Parts: sequence; C-alpha cells; structure tokens
Amino acid sequence: MTSIRTLIVDDEPLARTGVRKHLRAHADVDVIGECGSGVQAIAAIQQDQPDLVFLDIQMPDLGGFGVIEEIGADRMPAVIFVTAFDQFALQAFESRAVDYLLKPIRQERVDQALTRIRGLMRGHESGRADTLRKLLDDLGAEAGYRKRFVAKSGSRITLVNVEDVDWIEAADNYIELHAGPKVHLVRETLSDVEQKLNPDQFLRIRHSTIVNVSRIREMEPLFNGEYQIRLTNGSELTSSRRYRKKLSVLLGD
Repeated sequence: MTSIRTLIVDDEPLARTGVRKHLRAHADVDVIGECGSGVQAIAAIQQDQPDLVFLDIQMPDLGGFGVIEEIGADRMPAVIFVTAFDQFALQAFESRAVDYLLKPIRQERVDQALTRIRGLMRGHESGRADTLRKLLDDLGAEAGYRKRFVAKSGSRITLVNVEDVDWIEAADNYIELHAGPKVHLVRETLSDVEQKLNPDQFLRIRHSTIVNVSRIREMEPLFNGEYQIRLTNGSELTSSRRYRKKLSVLLGD
C-alpha cells in the first residue's frame, strides 16, 4: 500500500488535532508534519514535498491562498482546503470541484475527500494546477495587488511587505528586494512580479529595475530621455529611455 504523505496546516492547534484524529481511520495516510502558519507551510512543502496538504484558508500571517501563490500552482501537492463558513469561497470550491472541509470537520467529509484524492493520485483526474489557478482567479486572490513577498534564506523565511520595498532589481531568475539596509532574494522574475504590483505604487524604470514611486525624492534629466533618480534613503538609480513614457505619466507630462 502506497502511503499518502500528508501535511496539516492550521493556526489552531485543536483544529490540527481534529484533522489528525479523523485521519486515523485511513491506514494509507501518513501525517509527516503539522504547521501553525502559512510561512511554516511554505518551508515544509518545499523541504518535505508532501503528497497532500490539509490547508486552512484563514491564518494570521499568510492564508492558504497566499501559500499557493508563493509555492506556485504548478508545484503544489494535492490540496484539501479547510475553512470556517464562507459562502462565497464554498461556491467557488464547488464550481471548480475542489475538495474542502467545512469546520467543524465531520468524518464523512474527510472520507469523501480522501476517496477523491486517491483517484487523483492514481491519475484518474488531471489539471490540478490549472484548477488551483482558476480557483484563485474565482476568489480574486490574484486579481488584487501583491501585498507581501516571501523571501527564503537557508531555513529562514522572511515576510517582506511591499510598502517596505524601496526598489526591486532583476538577478537572473531571481529578484533582489531592496528594503532599507536589507536585500532579500526571491525566486521570481521581474516581469512576473511587475504584473502583480500596483502600477500606481511601483514603476518599471529600466529592464532590470522597478522602483517604489513613494521613495523617489528627486529626478534629474540626463540624456535622450534618461533620468537620474534619487531615493529618500540616498540610493541613486538610472532610468532608461525605453521607459520614458511611464515616467512621463509620473511627472504629469
């Protein structure tokens, strides 16, 4: 019998205990760990690569949808969402045929969800990543602008709020977040990040650089539509001619 390596994610210890209790009836489910926060969940998913995650939607630091966004729908294991009553979310789950458990959790619903997950793992269902992406779209999780970044360094994970970022610089398949005296490395491309940031707050000034416009102190014209941009922390950046039009909007030209 192949074990389903399972991770339980919920900020409430009693809720995690409840899920674990319901899973005892399933000999093929191997609970490999528990997480009390979304940040811990990201680290555990990346490190332990479980087959299945029981994922709480609402957690103080980073909710279930935020975990999926940070891991990426293509890299997420199978998910069974756990939620308190939320009619809007439940309608989205049902329309996308996504497994979910409504608190308080009932044994019958756990059994049903696991039956479907077993079918998924046998290859009877496909398009899991596409389903998660569409679910995020339905719930507006991707329609809103980015609120935070999750930066990982070794075993340490740091949450960086977007408003704390001075500017962002491309570094191959990574980006460097410059936030005050600190620089955080995140595995994302600059183009992908640009699509998720509020364009009224963040402006691309050259191929490799996005700046937080609230950090701009002054701009000095150079040549051919380029500008020397000085930030409130004393840092200096140079825009390229290619992005002159975007700067014109900022300048009110």
